[in-house]
Amino acid sequence: MKYAASLLLACMMPVSAQQAAYFGSVPAEEATGAVLDLTLNDAVARGLKHNLGTVLAGEDRTTARAQRIVAVSQLLPNINARVLESSQQINLAAFGFTSFPGIAPIVGPFGLFDARGTASQTILNLRALHGVKASTQLQKAADLSYQDSRDIVAFVVTQLYLQAAASSSRIETTQAQLAVAESLFQQATDQKKAGVVPGIDVLRAQVQVQAERHRVIAAKNDFEKNKLNLGRVIGLPEAQEIRLADGMPQSAQPALTFDEALAKAYESRADYQSLAARVRAAELNLKAARAGYLPTVGFAGDYGTIGPSPVNMHGTFTAGVAVNIPIFQGNRVKGEVLQADAELVKQRAQLDEVRGRIAFEIRSSQLDLKAAAEQVDVSKAAVGLAKQQEEQARDRFAAGVTNNLEVVQAQESLAAANDSLIASLFAYNLARVQLERAIGGVEKNIGTLFQGVKR
Repeated sequence: MKYAASLLLACMMPVSAQQAAYFGSVPAEEATGAVLDLTLNDAVARGLKHNLGTVLAGEDRTTARAQRIVAVSQLLPNINARVLESSQQINLAAFGFTSFPGIAPIVGPFGLFDARGTASQTILNLRALHGVKASTQLQKAADLSYQDSRDIVAFVVTQLYLQAAASSSRIETTQAQLAVAESLFQQATDQKKAGVVPGIDVLRAQVQVQAERHRVIAAKNDFEKNKLNLGRVIGLPEAQEIRLADGMPQSAQPALTFDEALAKAYESRADYQSLAARVRAAELNLKAARAGYLPTVGFAGDYGTIGPSPVNMHGTFTAGVAVNIPIFQGNRVKGEVLQADAELVKQRAQLDEVRGRIAFEIRSSQLDLKAAAEQVDVSKAAVGLAKQQEEQARDRFAAGVTNNLEVVQAQESLAAANDSLIASLFAYNLARVQLERAIGGVEKNIGTLFQGVKR
């Protein structure tokens, strides 16, 4: 089991730095009180709905859309309306009007009513225009990141489901071995009563029974913990009991060549496409920063009625086009250009790294898949030989040719062979999922990857 756990940790390389979120969930239902039959497809569907990673990625996508709306608003008309009614009294002397005979220095109080609409429109602003284009690319990147998060969830859920299925298989093999050990113990007891074997054979058989019981207890505990881990990731209620409806797959998978897999990955990997969109956004942000040196052109105007009261008013308006020419802004634009250029260099470096990592992950996964397939074949042959060894040892013991030490040793060899087979099958199927993740299609292909596998 420790070998299987180490494989699981080793295969977590494709998960992003925020992988902790993908091992949490947001449960949204109550336990049913009945045992839930859970297929692999059901588990993935629940994970896509309730996993914390997809929830957070979905909100990041909403944030990116909102930021684009804000950016676009800078290029759209800005129209407002206001109504003002006030009572005023003015001291003309405060404004220097003190030498007008016959005019009192205090004017008012008098009423003022002003109903007016204002409008402004950007005519030319390359900075804002490039900013809108950049925000569009960032929105696309967020959408692709959301798709990648779904693929990660399918990847993680499938790993945990396979780990639980391996634990379930281990329970079945240990229980079978316990039944054999109990049968041999009873046989040794009967033979001792008949005076055929010494007491050490009975004691040895009893020790083997206890060892097999220990294995069964450990296997059951691992299985329950693996089910808890799976339920945690897919958002099951804490008290919900589940039964795995799918077993450990054993079918072979058609292999792609490295070049075929690499070409497919560059088209399918949402994280790679997301970084490419972020590179394009960084390029546009750099253009937007450089446009800070350029003039902007805008229109502003208003129209309304003004007068001492709503019944005594007259229309007024203003309209104008302004050209804003930046002359000196304290090197603010220069700093923004340097910042945008540095961000572009970072995004390009990350894209190059991911491009290289995709090739590495595909090669590594194909090597793991090939080795695991060979290990499965070797493990199956070893189980067959171990069964023959155990049968012959039991026959020799029953015939009185030897003591049951050979039987106990044969049982240990069979237990080790069964455990190796389960670990090899787990490693093989994990390598299949890892290769799908490296290519970029776990969510899309999970329905056919282990199709028709039932317990």
